Amino acid sequence: MRISARNVLKGTVVEVTKGQTTAHIRIDVGGTIVTSSITNEAVDDLKLKVGMQAAAVIKASDVMIAVE
Repeated sequence: MRISARNVLKGTVVEVTKGQTTAHIRIDVGGTIVTSSITNEAVDDLKLKVGMQAAAVIKASDVMIAVE
């Protein structure tokens, strides 16, 4: 896979929860869970299943930091 995004987090799919139109995908990346919201159609196209390897690709123009 070649992609321009610099933040690619490889891990294992631990949960796929489909809603009416949108699904929530949870990926375990070295003990940290990353959650993504994608369309049900994308889940089907990617054939996402629990236990398979996948990557969370993060492309953002801004990353904010907050403290208490």
